[in-house]
This record gives sequence, C-alpha cells and structure tokens, in this order.
Amino acid sequence: VAAPGKSVLSLQADGSAMYTVCALWTQARENLDVTTVIFDNGAYDILRIELQRVGAASAATPGPKALALLDLGSPAIDFVKIAEGMGVPARRVTTAEELAAALAGAFAEPGPHLIDAVVPSLALTAG
Repeated sequence: VAAPGKSVLSLQADGSAMYTVCALWTQARENLDVTTVIFDNGAYDILRIELQRVGAASAATPGPKALALLDLGSPAIDFVKIAEGMGVPARRVTTAEELAAALAGAFAEPGPHLIDAVVPSLALTAG
C-alpha cells in the first residue's frame, strides 16, 4: 500500500498470524503483490521457550490448562483454507524444496499469495 509497484515478502509465525489474519483480506481486496509465508509449528513456541528459560515449563508449574493454551492444534488452524476464503491463492509446504518452488511461483505471478510452511517445534529442543 505504501509502495505501489513493489513486491513484498512477509514472514511470520502461526501464532502472530492469528493476530493479523485480516491483512489477507486487504491484500486480496487491493490486489497487493504480497507473498506471506507463515512458519507453522502449531504452537506458541516462543512462549513455551520463555517458560523453559524461567524454569516454569513443567505441566504442574503454570498448570495444564494454561499450557494447553500454547497449543494451536485444537482446533487445528488451516491457513490455506483461511487465505483461499479471503481470495488469496495459497499452498502448504513441508520441505525446503517445496518452499523454494512455492516462493518462485508466487514471485512469478503478481498479486497476493500465502505459503503455509509447516516446521517442527523448537520448544522441544530449546534448553
């Protein structure tokens, strides 16, 4: 919107995407040349990592109900369907090769695009 004629690459995580999902509708309505990549691990991992860092990551510390709120899998969020429902072409990728191909395709065709890049959880390996 601020720089017509320029292509934009937007990178965000699935948790933050839930706060800005309405941007997809704006991209479609204005036919903006924006490619959005959502790194989708199905969780608010940054919050899990912060709990680990302060020693509060066990199931009993914040409580099982609070820990369950960090999971974005119930119900599962389908970013491809959300984007398509707002008029934005979308696809899901699970490998680096698929991501590269999806980016090349999005950059080759003007207009909005969403790529749902499924990635592993980092909280499981954070120390």
